[in-house]
Amino acid sequence: MRIDLHTHSTASDGTDTPAELVANAAAAGLDVVALTDHDTVGGHAEAAAALPEGLTLVTGAELSCRVDGIGLHMLAYLFDPSEPELARERELVRDDRVPRAQAMVRKLQELDVPITWEQVARIAGNGSVGRPHVATALVELGVVDSVSDAFTPAWLGNGGRAYADKHELDPLDAIRLVKDAGGVTVFAHPLAVKRGAVVSESVIARLAAAGLDGIEVDHMDHDEPTRARLRGLASELGLLPTGSSDYHGSRKTVRLGECTTDPEIYGEITRRATGAFPVPGAGGPVPA
Repeated sequence: MRIDLHTHSTASDGTDTPAELVANAAAAGLDVVALTDHDTVGGHAEAAAALPEGLTLVTGAELSCRVDGIGLHMLAYLFDPSEPELARERELVRDDRVPRAQAMVRKLQELDVPITWEQVARIAGNGSVGRPHVATALVELGVVDSVSDAFTPAWLGNGGRAYADKHELDPLDAIRLVKDAGGVTVFAHPLAVKRGAVVSESVIARLAAAGLDGIEVDHMDHDEPTRARLRGLASELGLLPTGSSDYHGSRKTVRLGECTTDPEIYGEITRRATGAFPVPGAGGPVPA
């Protein structure tokens, strides 16, 4: 089985619609794909309705968190989307995305970048606006060569010149909320240093003690020594090591299935979840 547990659609900051995403996942030879848009479950229904034969959908979201002044992302899988407290927190984060993006536009304008809010809003479309939409505008303007190049301290990286804060969860609260909603939590790209400051291993240990289920090890922003370090940490802390593409469609160069999760790890994630269950396409594999 080929399993990719971290992808994005136009419901947040990807360029594939949810229906296109699952079609492209099947074409890429995946057996399982997780749709984990930022702080929203808005793409799940469309993805499930369009699910092709042989592909299983894992519903999820990537939650925006902050601890000790450092931003981090928490992947939440197979939670009950109607659980009120978690739904309320996701709504608070989404509501803060527009003023946050507008603040980044103003900071870029102060840096003499000819960006406009209208340009960013056009790029975001109906999706939950975020930094990748602002980064795409910088690519359009020729300020940077790629979206990834915008995620540096010079521009939109954590603490960067044009960075702006938004409402974010404490990761300990995120773990509790997802658990209460029957879901499973995995710390996304925990050592992606090129994006900005990352948390210490002692923080990851605190999260593990609070019930964190896993850490994303195999990711495009982790080099091989970093992946080896994270595998050792996962073993030491009893965390599930996952692998994912963090696919955003044409917004980034990464391909679906570029990094994958071991089937046994996927099986453990599904066994721990009680809030929702994987959705098999017609004739698709039976969830573990």
